[in-house]
Amino acid sequence: MTAKELVERFYQSDGFRNKEVMQEFLDDDLEFHWHSTKGFLKMDKTDLMELSKELNRSYTSSRVAFSHILEEGNSVTVRFAYFVTPIETPTEEQILAYFITIWEVADGKLFRGYQMSQLD
Repeated sequence: MTAKELVERFYQSDGFRNKEVMQEFLDDDLEFHWHSTKGFLKMDKTDLMELSKELNRSYTSSRVAFSHILEEGNSVTVRFAYFVTPIETPTEEQILAYFITIWEVADGKLFRGYQMSQLD
């Protein structure tokens, strides 16, 4: 599987809300650097697993709509909108935020991530 295929599968499998998917795709030594509209976060695998639990509690479903997926060697850049359905309004999907993420893949896992996001 190419790095691009790995990243696509991660996002298409609802990885953000699924702890088992996170476990499968994320390297144990993962580092994730996230610049958001609320500040900078440096996260590890445990932190992302906790975020996954929070997202699963808050939203009944989610999906990613890619606008760009670029691969160079073992790095993949994705640009996407993240849609969610809040538990409070289970019939109303909304855009949570827009993201651009650069993933470094090593040994078939997501090893390093560099992300910028903006709330809708």
